[in-house]
Amino acid sequence: MKILIVGAGAIGGYFGGRLLEMEANVTFLVREKRKKQLKEHGLVVTSIHGDLHVPDPQTIVSGSHPEPYDVILVSTKSYHLDGAIESIRPYVGDKTMILPLLNGIAHLDALSEAFGSKKVIGGLCFIETTLDENGKVIQTSPVQDLIFGERNGERSERILQLQATFEGTKANFRLSEKIEQEMWQKYLFITPLSGITSLFRSPIGPIRDQAQGADTLKRLLHETVEIMTAIGAPLSEGAMDATWNRLNDIGDGMKSSLQRDMEKSLPTEGDHLFGFLLKKAADLQTAAPTLSAVYANVDIYDKMLHS
Repeated sequence: MKILIVGAGAIGGYFGGRLLEMEANVTFLVREKRKKQLKEHGLVVTSIHGDLHVPDPQTIVSGSHPEPYDVILVSTKSYHLDGAIESIRPYVGDKTMILPLLNGIAHLDALSEAFGSKKVIGGLCFIETTLDENGKVIQTSPVQDLIFGERNGERSERILQLQATFEGTKANFRLSEKIEQEMWQKYLFITPLSGITSLFRSPIGPIRDQAQGADTLKRLLHETVEIMTAIGAPLSEGAMDATWNRLNDIGDGMKSSLQRDMEKSLPTEGDHLFGFLLKKAADLQTAAPTLSAVYANVDIYDKMLHS
């Protein structure tokens, strides 16, 4: 299968690199700066699962070499989604599958509106990666999971072909028959994690150890579950308790990617994660004071960043 990865950043670069290890037909859709960087240094991955160097990965810039791909993997930040949609239009054919790995859920509607719901399958990933100043992908934690599937749970011919393409890599590519539920479950986990760590500018450990911090985390989780349940999100039974346990099991030094973006003076995905839920809460006339405070924190930060 011909695979186009939008961006060769930390996530796209890592999973794309693992596919290239298996000699998959992978092309990266990148900006000129990243294209030059990859030309100079190649795609370099440093990982506890084994390092990787692809001297000359195949790259294109938006608009060049227009042709349909079998799979387009979208690994951008949510605030780049509109640009990504326009960038991939020349590469979407009648049989193209679009596999998004963004946090949250709102991007499914945007992609479906642009290309039709049948082309958009479900996806998410769990991985902690970053880029250094030379564009090297650095991955130090053991988690390297990419989960995908038809949004209706069907084991279709095309999804089984995609599964076969993903098999045998060093990363964990898993086909799910409940992908939308898994996407909501991740959304439920990442909302309180990213919200609390960005609000207190701290890894999760010190927040859990402080009485008011732990209480704020619990209230944030409760409000998130209340909103998601009210809008009919397909959460599993016992989702709140399972997420609370998970938030308490992760290492003390764990930071969210949103918090790391703030530390680097980069834009955040606050609108995509928190703003989306607050709009739903407003429609339902459901109070969410803790989530509102979390959103105000990142919204003020983003506005000051651009002032």
